[in-house]
Amino acid sequence: MEAAGVAPIRAQYLSTKEKFHTYLDQEGEVTNEKDGDVLAAEDSAENNTSGDLNEPPAKLQKLGKDESNAEEKSPPEEENRTAKDPRGQKRARGQNKGRPCMKPTQYEKNRLCPSVVQERADKCFFGSRCRFLHSVKEYMATKPPDLGDTCILFKMFGRCMYGVTCRFAAAHLGEDYENVINEGLLKQREGKPPAVKNSLSKDLQQQLRKKKFPFEKSNQYLCRLAKPNHVKGAGRQAAVPQPAVGREAADSSASPGSVDLRAAGEEAAKVAPSPPNEGPTVEEPESPSQPPAAMESALKTSGVVTDEDLVKVRPCEKRKLDLREKLYLAPLTTCGNLPFRRICKRFGADVTCGEMAVCTNLLQGQSSEWALLKRHNTEDLFGVQLEGAFPDTMTKCAELLNRTIEVDFVDINVGCPIDLIYNKGGGCGLMSRPNKFEQIVRGMNYVLDVPLTVKIRTGVQEKTNLAHKLIPSIREWGASMVTLHGRSREQRYTKAANWEYIAECAKIASPMPLFGNGDILSFEDANQAMQSGVSGIMIARGALIKPWIFTEIKEQRHWDISSGERLDILKDFTNYGLEHWGSDTQGVEKTRKFLLEWLSFLCRYIPAGLLERLPQRINERPPYYMGRDYLETLMASQNVGDWVKISEMLLGPVPASFTFLPKHKANSYK
Repeated sequence: MEAAGVAPIRAQYLSTKEKFHTYLDQEGEVTNEKDGDVLAAEDSAENNTSGDLNEPPAKLQKLGKDESNAEEKSPPEEENRTAKDPRGQKRARGQNKGRPCMKPTQYEKNRLCPSVVQERADKCFFGSRCRFLHSVKEYMATKPPDLGDTCILFKMFGRCMYGVTCRFAAAHLGEDYENVINEGLLKQREGKPPAVKNSLSKDLQQQLRKKKFPFEKSNQYLCRLAKPNHVKGAGRQAAVPQPAVGREAADSSASPGSVDLRAAGEEAAKVAPSPPNEGPTVEEPESPSQPPAAMESALKTSGVVTDEDLVKVRPCEKRKLDLREKLYLAPLTTCGNLPFRRICKRFGADVTCGEMAVCTNLLQGQSSEWALLKRHNTEDLFGVQLEGAFPDTMTKCAELLNRTIEVDFVDINVGCPIDLIYNKGGGCGLMSRPNKFEQIVRGMNYVLDVPLTVKIRTGVQEKTNLAHKLIPSIREWGASMVTLHGRSREQRYTKAANWEYIAECAKIASPMPLFGNGDILSFEDANQAMQSGVSGIMIARGALIKPWIFTEIKEQRHWDISSGERLDILKDFTNYGLEHWGSDTQGVEKTRKFLLEWLSFLCRYIPAGLLERLPQRINERPPYYMGRDYLETLMASQNVGDWVKISEMLLGPVPASFTFLPKHKANSYK
């Protein structure tokens, strides 16, 4: 009989925790030893549950092995409101806040000056204050050994920009550590567009840091929004005819003396002179407190009327977004990086989206935030997701991206549940602030030439759904598509997604497309989701657990993928990572970090050939089991040390001071 919440694995593969870890510690050789040695190994494992068999803190808490030290092992920033289950055990939820962050100096003390790496030693930016090494021989004497004899950058581009600092430098170093260049391969790539787009240029970064980037359309919209009156509450919603189903959400914060946001957006677009004897048509506000003179003043123009004012992109002329019945890879913070998206594209993902980017950081020109917008040339349908709480920053950020990068759509994150975002009014917080929400959607839609989409949850509280009230309004505000995650903020990722509610919202959203999201881990789940009436499905954790899910859905089959094939996927990821983050020590360790983050999800996959029944459910906890070979068993481990062991197979030994703590505390099996 199946235990509730536990995946049904065939009896011959089931194991105990002690046997499982003993097998891995012996690297698969324990089965060939004598019975006495096996028993001795098991006894030593039982007596050493707190030693080499270190489980992640979350796993220990779930198993009841860490009750006495739970408070000591939890990060000091952990939420005080963490709930407890009926048995009195502490529930491991949310993120591991305050995780250790390794800096480049921790794994490479003697670093070569960038000017030497770029073969411009006479132009050192730091001058006499430079703390880096300038002697190549001195650097090579302390450099860690190479990880292999094939450099992916040299093999693909004909030149490795990291030179002697590359951890695969033997492939392209000549006499006296000269960086060899493959001229033939370089000529082949001449004139070809770069493989990665949407990089932040130095000129644009300087403009943003000095606040000299011109936001003409955003300022125009924001001025029209605030101009009619200056009383407290100006810019709030009123007089916008709401559908009956959405009126309750909109009326909750409307107040007298507020402005018509739809009129503000239309007025900003209609600054051109009208034909003789015919003035611009503007809807009259229902609010009696809105004086006609204020509306007239909002329509006045000043300065020279240019072609940009005369020729506006009307809503019917905007670029169309048709994603119906396509497989949409969700924007995944941390794990949804460019190398991972390339893996998913290879397996059949149709639509990809960058990781959530904070609009204020983008407006400040932060390189780390702009890196989230990068797009590989294999991503034919690509969007970016923005997070923000206020119409001024979100509208300006939308205009900035509209003019500087190549995207097919822009998505607003109204589903992020984490406290850092929610407490500032962003993410799920916008669902409780319909006025700001409307201002953001209308403003971004006004400045964008590409379609605008919105991702939301069912609501904030678990038993209070808001999505069905907001969706008609979102459609009216100008959004081209809505994605609905079938859980509330309070649920996070626990319990099952509410697909019955998603089906109701899909009917309300029509004719606007609505994508459903939640708990899709097999082609049966995808088929059942499509029967609910949604226009398409977004896949998040399912893609992290098994990125080949897109192939399974398109081919309508269960893929009993072997451990060797899974290792090849990880090899491709590391190659993509080295290409993206670099092949020097810093790039190798960054690739390792993101590989380990992904392995914290990959370990939840249970091979199809080991299950008593198909398919695997996303919220079923995998018990301890032995795979069909050592590598399959190793990939099933939830021990951080075993994840590190897998990374060492691909990226060599970790630095002496290496530490890693997974981002999430729990596996969300509820």
